[in-house]
Amino acid sequence: MQISNVDQDCNCNINRNVIVSKQELSPQVKFIEVCAPEIAQKAKPGQFVMLRLDEDGERFPLTLVNWDKRKGTISLIFQEVGVSTKKLGKLPVKNTISNVAGPLGNPSEIKSLGLVVIVCGGVGTAAAYPIAKGFKEAGNRVISIIGARSKDLLILEDEMREVSDELYISTDDGSKGHKGFVSEVLNQLIEKGYPINIVYAIGPPLMMKAASNVTKPHCIKTMVSLNPIMVDGMGMCGACRVTVGDQTKFACVDGPEFDASIVDFAELVKRLKIYPEEEKLAAQFHEKAGGN
Repeated sequence: MQISNVDQDCNCNINRNVIVSKQELSPQVKFIEVCAPEIAQKAKPGQFVMLRLDEDGERFPLTLVNWDKRKGTISLIFQEVGVSTKKLGKLPVKNTISNVAGPLGNPSEIKSLGLVVIVCGGVGTAAAYPIAKGFKEAGNRVISIIGARSKDLLILEDEMREVSDELYISTDDGSKGHKGFVSEVLNQLIEKGYPINIVYAIGPPLMMKAASNVTKPHCIKTMVSLNPIMVDGMGMCGACRVTVGDQTKFACVDGPEFDASIVDFAELVKRLKIYPEEEKLAAQFHEKAGGN
């Protein structure tokens, strides 16, 4: 898949927020390209956008995967896990998304550092791709470790290989690459003496915590993206509140990237479990309504 070269004229100056291409990457994981010329002009690695599908819909964040300034499009990858993402997954090409706001969040600090290791799992690979690409373009040596439960759930393998000097794959079931977790591959690189200057870990909170636990004893700076806990994207709802060091931070406005060594992951995991009953009821209502 070439996420930056979709051959279609979207007339973005006229058809803002229109879906111009769509693709299924793995079960329940979809890619869309959307006309958003203002966002495409300003977007940087690490940033995200807020979407609202219709007037009655909720706001939800998606990290920017790619953007094309010439065409005026942005690319997004998402997993259909809640009502809004399931609705988004059903929208056809040429459909208009009611609201797309961004770019939001502080961009990644891309500069020449030396050896950069990108560790990502699941849909986190989508958020990791522009960061890996940015560090490569800045003259760094980039090693990427991508993971998933099985080979069928891996995404952007070719794209990550293209922007990496070395690419390692890890699957929980061993169906491709290392059998086990991405943090184990990271530990192997450290044991082999790779002179790592910085690690970026992006994915499920427990994976990011595991990566941090690997690097912390070696004093290797590690950054994590806390976009999984974001809700309104403006710092108003307080749902993405997390303790970083001795301070309270909001992932959407203060981040989404933070130094992993001082993130309170226990609190982070608890915060992700705040609304399970509400999410369950919303899903049931959605199904009773025919999934529309």
